[in-house]
Amino acid sequence: MEKRWVYKDDGDLEIVEQLSRDLNINEYLSKILVQRGITDFDKAKDFFRPSLSQLNDPFLMLNMDKAVNRLTEAVFSQEKILIYGDYDVDGTTSVSLVYLFLRNFTEHIEFYIPDRYTEGYGISEKGINHAIESDVKLIIALDCGIRAIDRAIQAKDAGVDLIICDHHIPGEILPQAYAILDPKQEDCNYTFDELSGCGVGFKLLEGFCQQNTIEKEKLFEYLDLVAVSIGCDLVPIIGENRILSFYGLKKLNQSPSAGLKSLIEISGKKKKFSITDVVFSIGPRINAAGRLTHAKESVNLLIGDSSQTDAFADNLNDRNKERREFDQSITAEALEMIEESDKKKKSTVLFKNDWHKGVIGIVASRCIEHYYRPTIILTESKGKATGSARSVEGFDIHHAISECSDLLDQFGGHTHAAGLTLPLDNVEPFISKFEDVVSNSINPTHLIPKVEIDTEIPLSALTFKTFSVMDQMAPFGPKNMAPVFGTKNAIVDEIPKVIKEKHLKGFVRSIDNKKKYEFIGFGLADKLDQINVGKPFQIAYHLEENNYLGQKSLILNLMDIRIDS
Repeated sequence: MEKRWVYKDDGDLEIVEQLSRDLNINEYLSKILVQRGITDFDKAKDFFRPSLSQLNDPFLMLNMDKAVNRLTEAVFSQEKILIYGDYDVDGTTSVSLVYLFLRNFTEHIEFYIPDRYTEGYGISEKGINHAIESDVKLIIALDCGIRAIDRAIQAKDAGVDLIICDHHIPGEILPQAYAILDPKQEDCNYTFDELSGCGVGFKLLEGFCQQNTIEKEKLFEYLDLVAVSIGCDLVPIIGENRILSFYGLKKLNQSPSAGLKSLIEISGKKKKFSITDVVFSIGPRINAAGRLTHAKESVNLLIGDSSQTDAFADNLNDRNKERREFDQSITAEALEMIEESDKKKKSTVLFKNDWHKGVIGIVASRCIEHYYRPTIILTESKGKATGSARSVEGFDIHHAISECSDLLDQFGGHTHAAGLTLPLDNVEPFISKFEDVVSNSINPTHLIPKVEIDTEIPLSALTFKTFSVMDQMAPFGPKNMAPVFGTKNAIVDEIPKVIKEKHLKGFVRSIDNKKKYEFIGFGLADKLDQINVGKPFQIAYHLEENNYLGQKSLILNLMDIRIDS
């Protein structure tokens, strides 16, 4: 798949040069910092040395005082509290965080995760009925609820108070909850609106600590759960999310909770965990239960003690293997359907009634890897078509779906990912209308995958010091991605090897320097015919460190190759 290369603006040269002097780093690194808003020494200090003292006051969030007062009353009056959450990683880590922390102060607490297949996303009627029957007085809904209009009324009518902790985009009408915490709601003056659902739950607990003079260190013990939610929910790793994920990863690598420790061990990874490792090694295993059976299995792992968690982790690992098999077979089927359809379309919407509901979001992402366009995968569930949507960079898929709302029963999500439900009879009209909406609104450049390069750099500047400074920019993720370097006039003295028919491996050097740098190009075997000995080409890559038997070396992880024009 051809990609478009886009070099970021270098920024103000005077600021770049001054920052280089102040920090004693090369100008390639200071360019990257300036691009990210790090323009002076003090901002660099805050960026490289984040502190938990920099976290925002939770009471800046709209309705926080009301929510904390009600939670405090429930805890110290021994009322029964139900912690309710979504079945994905953000939801299950949210529930685990709030449950584990509040369990230190009350025994009258339980959790509830809806069944993906019988109840669906969000606060369910069955969940509210369970709360009523269990004599629950307060429900704390995490990572869901901002559009639960009917369920909030059901709870209110039954005399059950509802605190909603959500981070999704609110609708025009807000639920009649006791208190709504969502930094994206209108009139909320909270200065950071990109928290994960677990992050909003964390702020509620932080407010609880502040009001009741509880040492916040007790809450910080659970930051590994918050870091997992931030990584897996793909929220921007800037502002508070950078602070929370920085300390959460430190906790994850030094003294993780029992459940996460068991997951780390079963993943087989020995090295220090990064956000990328969280996303690809921990996230899928936590998600697997909700996709195939019931997400309460994941919560049981995350809140369990060390005598239980290994068995729970084994179970989730088995579920993840099953999930992978479904994912691979359905993806193959979906790609075949695209092959047989009109490839000139600007969107992909596929429906098959027997596809496993638990993996259709993954399949949508896989399809985009092959056909880069907004994609929705639908299956049948409870007599309805239900699906997951994934977008391409720069296109708001939530808004596009909203343009088709007359054909839908419900929908929700973010700019880059969403879920939807519609009558089976509306599938074909929806496919047609969604294609019209996308065709009329998408910028053609958004249909070509982009390689965004932070800075052009000579190979000679790739030193261990450069890597060390760059590595301290982590945690990496949305809005603070691992830097991508671009180098022109690269050559090889030997044709690279093809590994497993897909990947390239070899050594590259500058046209004017004999020093060679090892590279790996995952999925770039189709570029081999563009590479000739002694003929210059361009590379876009991440700089990484190899550590083999204690021997450290730098390696270029290629994202793309193109011939010099």
